[in-house]
Amino acid sequence: MSDIEVNDLPDVQLAGPVITVDGPSGAGKGTLCQMLAAKLSWALLDSGALYRVTALAAKQHAVAMDNEAGLEAIAAHLDVQFQVSDKEAGVQVILEGENVTSSLRTEETGAIASQVAAINSVRSALLERQRGFQQSAGLIADGRDMGTVVFPSAELKVYLTASAEERGQRRYKQLLGSGNNANLPQIIEDIRARDDRDMNRSIAPLKPAEDAIIIDSTSMSIESVFDQVLQAAVKAGLLSE
Repeated sequence: MSDIEVNDLPDVQLAGPVITVDGPSGAGKGTLCQMLAAKLSWALLDSGALYRVTALAAKQHAVAMDNEAGLEAIAAHLDVQFQVSDKEAGVQVILEGENVTSSLRTEETGAIASQVAAINSVRSALLERQRGFQQSAGLIADGRDMGTVVFPSAELKVYLTASAEERGQRRYKQLLGSGNNANLPQIIEDIRARDDRDMNRSIAPLKPAEDAIIIDSTSMSIESVFDQVLQAAVKAGLLSE
């Protein structure tokens, strides 16, 4: 054995605990994760935004959509952070030091993101990049396969769901509140179709992890959901009462 002093060894940052929150669109995952990250002062991963972030980064670095190697490199080395300030402000997305939150919502970015998501090598690179968000303080991971694929050893896994009707109502009110026209039956139909696609896809289908706590938020306020998850975190030894 070589004579290496302990002080000569590099510092190793131990991976901290992870709480995963999976579930269908409109169940309240984003708001719940934002509240948890703020309460615990843990890092936040919004996995659903990563394809849009990758698309935006590719555009900024002039990487073409047919440059698979270039896109894979962008995905693997994304310099992105999800910052939580308060519930009203929402999550701010910082890409290479710049706040790009509003840019992620454009139709152009969304269209590019759908192309990016279809490339298997990019998906694999983003899987590893997601795992890189795990920090010593702790991580709240928001997505659809966080507890089943990305962080299968997470200390606490939550699967948050709600009826398609309730999620449709929430989206309907959101659209009306922002001044947009909306058709409630069509919204509900679209939600059911998306659920079917997500639950029956061949790669990482949407489903609860076997050891996940399943919470149906149909008739619950987000505050009640938050309290239930905090109680589960205490039971899992992640928090003190």
